Amino acid sequence: MEKVYFQNAPSVYEKAHQLYLTESARIRALLPEADLQHIGSTAVTGSWTKGDLDIQVRVTKDQFDNAASMLFRMYDINEGSDSTDSFRSFKDDEMNPPLGVQLTVIGSEVDFFYKIRDVMRINDSYRQQYDDLKQRFQGGDMEAYRAEKNEFFAWLMETPEYSKLDAKRDTGA
Repeated sequence: MEKVYFQNAPSVYEKAHQLYLTESARIRALLPEADLQHIGSTAVTGSWTKGDLDIQVRVTKDQFDNAASMLFRMYDINEGSDSTDSFRSFKDDEMNPPLGVQLTVIGSEVDFFYKIRDVMRINDSYRQQYDDLKQRFQGGDMEAYRAEKNEFFAWLMETPEYSKLDAKRDTGA
């Protein structure tokens, strides 16, 4: 059983930010048309985190296969994630902090990571609920945590804040 641990030391966020700057520059050099987003808990100040860095790489449907090929040259495929024609997950566990890269097609059903980050940034109550969930799983089973996290995100995506943000993005407002 893989265990999960969380932390919120300022140094964790600084390391993640520095690695984001480095890796986003590398990705942007190969995929200048991509929209890069620092996502995950290290992108939400004060949130408890596993300490890893997550980057969302957003591209059009026409750019997806080329982007996947380029990212495959840079990172390992995350075998634990789904692989579809609108989503691929990559990783580099040797980086400090460990890195996850989520490639998504803009406007697809999986193009939600940055929106979840934004909702957490604007609603401290939701961030606190997510942190409480993490604390319940501190030192516990990673798979059980992931299942609860997925349920929480599904709930979050039904909130008025998410819907409002989603509608605003869809209209370009």
